[in-house]
Amino acid sequence: MKNQIKLIIYHTNEDDPKKCSARKLQKFGFAKLETNLKKIPKGTIILSPFEEKSISKEDLDIALRYGITVVDCSWKTAESCFKFLDKNYNKRALPFVVAANPVNYGKPFKLSTLEAFATALFIFDEIEHAKKILNLYKWGPHFLELNKEPLEDYRKAKNSNEVINIMRHYI
Repeated sequence: MKNQIKLIIYHTNEDDPKKCSARKLQKFGFAKLETNLKKIPKGTIILSPFEEKSISKEDLDIALRYGITVVDCSWKTAESCFKFLDKNYNKRALPFVVAANPVNYGKPFKLSTLEAFATALFIFDEIEHAKKILNLYKWGPHFLELNKEPLEDYRKAKNSNEVINIMRHYI
């Protein structure tokens, strides 16, 4: 049986609970939600919009061992939230994709927690896992349709440099 990548959410309680994809991921057992930063596993991949290195297949072993963590905070406070994360984490950016969620539909990089996890899982060739979590929302499967070409290209890339070069084609 294949190891499933653990999904971890550092939740800052800054959003509307009714629209929070992080809480829904936790409710249905797809992710572990933490409000204490000290409980986030050292070594995990933290998806951060402020990093230069992109997530890629070269990170798969780390993801299988320590999981993927998304910081669920308001976009207004994101910069200050990420300053608290120390060097014991593997911080990676997500490449260019556009949101399908109703709040930020069509906006690049303004992803929900659900979309961020799905992007990383797709790049790691965990396509069924990505589809499964996206099915939590009616709009979820549309995320893969909306980003089909770039996601396929990122999935085929071997490393961060290749992902970034591919991303430049889409920006």
